[in-house]
This record gives sequence, structure tokens and C-alpha cells, in this order.
Amino acid sequence: MFGLFFFILFTSGASELLCTSSELEMSYTFCDSTAHDFMFNLTPCSIMNKSVWKAALMWIPRSDITFLKVVFNVWYDNAKALHWKEVLCSGADDEYTVCGMLKGETIVTTFDIKGARTMFPKGNYNIILQGFSDDSESNMIMCLNFTMIVKQGAF
Repeated sequence: MFGLFFFILFTSGASELLCTSSELEMSYTFCDSTAHDFMFNLTPCSIMNKSVWKAALMWIPRSDITFLKVVFNVWYDNAKALHWKEVLCSGADDEYTVCGMLKGETIVTTFDIKGARTMFPKGNYNIILQGFSDDSESNMIMCLNFTMIVKQGAF
């Protein structure tokens, strides 16, 4: 099994190779030039015949997380393939551990990423993940730009 691990400590603007295998290559950069304390781990570094990936996250946010809206955009070979928005934290009866965290507190969590119905055809993917502390999406607290190159077609 391939592991993908990266740790960014006060690093910004640099592109980092996350994972490479015979079927997949992934890299990332932050969308802004602000320094971040961030770590992400994803196993395995494979998409063929995989329906669940294990992820671990460590993040020290730059602002309180009383409200958190995520926006997820995926482009496949320069065509928009997916646009998804979700409010994860609203301030009342929140189910996620990041909700209610204060600026400077360390968030450490693990979770599964499930994609049993997702087939990734061979090609180039650009994935933008943004986090906002307001519903109007004007106060971005995190933005990651992932590049994923699928080298083999899905079976």
C-alpha cells in the first residue's frame, strides 16, 4: 500500500508532490499566499478497485470555526465536472469535531473518504477545496488546490 503524507509548517505557495504510483499522481498547493499549519494523510495512493480511503487531518485554523461552509469544485480535462457546497458547522447541533474550535487550537481527526460509485477515467483533474467562515463565501479560511493525474482508465 502506498501512503501519502505531507506536512506543511508555515509554508505557502509551494507545489508539493503528494503521491505517485503507476496509476496515479497527486500534488497540491494552497490557493493563497498565507502560511498554514496543516497535515494531511491519505492511504492508499491508488484509485483502482478502491472504494474507501483512510484520511487523517491536522490543522491549526487562523480563525474560530463557529460556522464552516465547504465548497468543492472538480474539473476533468479543463471541463467542470462537479460543484458541491455543504455547511458543516452552523453553530447549533453540529456533528463534526472541527465545529466550535478556536483560532490557534489544533484540530486532529481521521475519517473515511468513500467513493464506491466514483469511477475516475484517465486524465487530468483539478480539485479546489475551499472553506468559508460565512454563508456568503466572502471570508475564506482555507483553500487547497489539488492536481490529480489518473494514468490508467477506470475498469
